[in-house]
Amino acid sequence: MTERTLTLLTCNIQAGSRTASYGDYITRGWSNVLPAGKRGTLDAFARTISGYDVVGLQESDPGSLRSGFMNQTHYLAQKCDMPFWSHQPNRRIGGIASSANGLLSRLPLHEVLDFPLPGRLPGRGVLIARMGQGTEGLTVAVAHLSLGARSRRVQAAYLAELLSGYTNVVLMGDFNCPPDAPEMECLYRNTRLLPPAWSQPTFPSWKPQRPLDHILTSMRTTEPAPTVLPAAGSDHLAVVLTVLVPGSALQGVAMSA
Repeated sequence: MTERTLTLLTCNIQAGSRTASYGDYITRGWSNVLPAGKRGTLDAFARTISGYDVVGLQESDPGSLRSGFMNQTHYLAQKCDMPFWSHQPNRRIGGIASSANGLLSRLPLHEVLDFPLPGRLPGRGVLIARMGQGTEGLTVAVAHLSLGARSRRVQAAYLAELLSGYTNVVLMGDFNCPPDAPEMECLYRNTRLLPPAWSQPTFPSWKPQRPLDHILTSMRTTEPAPTVLPAAGSDHLAVVLTVLVPGSALQGVAMSA
């Protein structure tokens, strides 16, 4: 059965805030608690991602004061005509701010699972969507790992345990470390995921220096490594990759236009 081409994108959207310099973290600190300007940022981001098949989000606000009590994942799905979406709220600061992993898809989601990630501090998670059936069906996971290497090591081991049984798998998100960091080795050792041939810096978006955001996959790709592009004001660049999914992994699965 022939392969199917699937375009992927992942981005930490910073809850729709706009950051163009380190100074903005101070001068625009109000954006962490107030919704002003975020809808326009999300609209611009929707235009960026509208041509992709599967989109992973990190720091998407599921509904709090800073988003105007709007579920940002749902809003983007509607703006992009993505019929299938899911989200995983994993951190809430009263009713002021909240954060979630999100997934937008043109493929129907056969099953969606979410798990909190272990770590010294709570509030990190992984969202896993099955887009085909059986262990060879397409599996896409969206994760946001911790800042500390010790916590990331535990989280990577946990992700490896969750994903080890799948053949055609994608793991994308904000890893807060390079793909060749020591704590990532267990993922490559215990799953079918492969490290990219190289990675590009994604943070900070205005002068990228650190490769923190990645798309890892077990499948063939049309290019040797992911590429990056601006993400409508976020302090992270978006990462994009085209994968070649075996036809058997998506047998009987129809993609929406």
